[in-house]
Amino acid sequence: MAYVNVTNAPSIADRFNALLAGMATRRTQRRVYRATFDELSSLSNRELSDLGMCRSQIRSIALETGRNAA
Repeated sequence: MAYVNVTNAPSIADRFNALLAGMATRRTQRRVYRATFDELSSLSNRELSDLGMCRSQIRSIALETGRNAA
């Protein structure tokens, strides 16, 4: 008895395009993270307090902002 297996595996071109898209997304996220981190770090403790945050939250806020960017 003969069997035919048909798979819809992604082609190399599809996988390469997905890789490039992922790299572009991570680059955008990193750019937004750095911009947010640098901007918040430049604020004084008083200005951060006015925004309702403290200096120890800068990293987590920048990470969250970067993740939501793309």
